[in-house]
Amino acid sequence: MDEISLKALAKINLGLDVLGKREDGYHDVRMIMQTIHLYDRVEIKKTRSPHIHVETNLYYLPVNEDNLVYRAAKLMKDEFQIKEGVRIVLQKFIPVAAGLAGGSSDAAAVLVGMNRIFNLGLKQNKLMELGLKIGADVPFCIMRGTALAEGIGEKLTALPPMPKCPVLIAKPAISVSTKTVYEGLKLYDGMEHPDIDGVMESIQQKDLNGVASHMGNILETVTIPMYPVIKDIKKLMMDNGALNAMMSGSGPTVFGLFPNEKEIRRAYDALKQSGLAKNVYTSDIHNNRR
Repeated sequence: MDEISLKALAKINLGLDVLGKREDGYHDVRMIMQTIHLYDRVEIKKTRSPHIHVETNLYYLPVNEDNLVYRAAKLMKDEFQIKEGVRIVLQKFIPVAAGLAGGSSDAAAVLVGMNRIFNLGLKQNKLMELGLKIGADVPFCIMRGTALAEGIGEKLTALPPMPKCPVLIAKPAISVSTKTVYEGLKLYDGMEHPDIDGVMESIQQKDLNGVASHMGNILETVTIPMYPVIKDIKKLMMDNGALNAMMSGSGPTVFGLFPNEKEIRRAYDALKQSGLAKNVYTSDIHNNRR
């Protein structure tokens, strides 16, 4: 096999809690991660030249070490003394800097793809270990499905599949710095925290309404005051049939869980007409692991 084409799937957080700041500057988190069927396309081809060549459909994305796909390819080349080079064509559809782990998922696809085309025979846990060197979300993007993430997001516990439902994704015309959001988070005694255990119990009981009712993201306390449009998008989704709507990751993307196609179509049309979001997509829950 000299080339491979892979889907790099986006993720949402059904629950996101921050327990505290660590001495290394990172934060201890407790999150429910979920893959959705919104994806970038990553094509990897072996080349005789030893170089890493990255192309993308977005002119403003870097194609050097500043791009996670380049770093993933370099990591694999260095780690396993791969002499050949690779040409990577990245077709971006997941919004950039959106809280959907698009860059992490692209990097995960490169690790998986190079493992296959160079016949490295690495098991998933080894790929996840390598992925952590690139970013905290990369191991989950290799694993996929539904999972509890702890530590800085790298300690993953597989959960039963999330109940299927339509998912509406809306990103306003802003980008949010994850670093800035975490730096702005003020944790205090008596603060209300998301009910992560409630989300997990509802997933185990296959109770979609229960999942929706327990959803929560502590980072909304930082990002929404900075960008009130996030709250407006949440309200519009709720007013148009969402079981619940919440910001994913550090934002600014909002997702809504819907009971059926009719309701999501109504909300999609309302969002498009409102002008609140630059990118609006309908998607669904993707439970297949690699």
